[in-house]
Amino acid sequence: MIKFLIKGVIRDKNRSLMPVIIVSLGVAITVVIHSWLNGIMDESLKLNMNFNNGHVRIMTRAYAEEANQMPLDLALLDVNNLINELQVSYPDIEWVSRIKFGALIDFPDSTGETRAQGPVVGWAIDLFSPGSKETERFNITNAIVAGQLPSEPSHALISADLAERFRVKPGDRFTLFGTTMEGSLAFRNFIVSGTLRFGTEAIDRGAVITDLNDARQTFSMEDAATEILGFFRNSEYDDEKALTLEEAFNDKHTVTDDEFSPEMFSFSHQEGMGDLLAITKIMNFIFVFVFVAAMSVVLWNTGLLGGLRRYSEFGIRLAIGESKGHIFKTLLAEGVVIGIVGTICGTALGLAGSYFLQEYGLDMTGWMKNASLMFPTVARAYITPAAFYIGIIPGLISTTLGNALAGSLIYKRDTSKLFKELEV
Repeated sequence: MIKFLIKGVIRDKNRSLMPVIIVSLGVAITVVIHSWLNGIMDESLKLNMNFNNGHVRIMTRAYAEEANQMPLDLALLDVNNLINELQVSYPDIEWVSRIKFGALIDFPDSTGETRAQGPVVGWAIDLFSPGSKETERFNITNAIVAGQLPSEPSHALISADLAERFRVKPGDRFTLFGTTMEGSLAFRNFIVSGTLRFGTEAIDRGAVITDLNDARQTFSMEDAATEILGFFRNSEYDDEKALTLEEAFNDKHTVTDDEFSPEMFSFSHQEGMGDLLAITKIMNFIFVFVFVAAMSVVLWNTGLLGGLRRYSEFGIRLAIGESKGHIFKTLLAEGVVIGIVGTICGTALGLAGSYFLQEYGLDMTGWMKNASLMFPTVARAYITPAAFYIGIIPGLISTTLGNALAGSLIYKRDTSKLFKELEV
């Protein structure tokens, strides 16, 4: 019987071709939307963790309250001893020191006079220590547009947009102006070793990356850092583990009446990041649920209309003696066959589209102008295991339910009136 039904579905294009096409397109769109939303949310989380927040972040309580202003005078002291202690107490976490600063960048002309200048946000990270993963964490190698990584002190990287705006190229010099921890004027000359484009408008507008030791010398911050970031060695954020770590550290190190005592913050307890984490979990579910529900209704109606168009066929089959139950079962079986074929074809098509978006992405630069949040300007998909089976809901279940609803009308047919209906 199943073999007979499959042959009938294949040979009768009127009742198979269009439903299979609609089911395939619906499933494909569902898979692509699911993967694309996953990619955007996942990339946004990684950007914020790698650049600013870490999986856990240690700052002085005073600095944490004004972190957006990057006040160097509220930085952590005795950082090396603290990191050594952390490495012994929590060996499964990688600890790194950073200095984040705001400064003025000045580009001279051929005579040494100021040609152009503007504000920048700087990250001082460990570029030269053996085994440091900071360049990987910032994805610097892939982000380089021109030039190369700094190979010696007093070499720095700047964003490509900044370089284009001020007509700067690798090998040019600039002066960085800021303030030291004590509040006095600080300046240092650097050479542009390369230009970067991270694909995030909030960073690419004006960023400088220097070695940590260069920044310490510039801002008089020997054995100091604005923050210490911790990253789980498997690179996956575990909120429950981070919260446990935060509580244990703060019980031991944080002093209530000392605003300069170190305090740890998990990613979800940093300003706005808990909301971002919650949005990542909730919005993807909401978007996918709404879209799957909408596609389910469409495919349900497809099955329903397909069944209603065959009203006369069901009458003929009843007239020649086929039972209503048998007709209903065959209709359900046809719905399952069409659903399976459409789901398989649609999932394959959706995965192909998701893979394309994962590799090449969708350029959203025009939508991200003047954005202050860290969102990727190239939105890429991210294929998860759920992408392989999420199409079952709209593709198989909805189509079968639509056929079932249409088939329920079979039981309302009055056999005594069939010949009168067929004469019309």
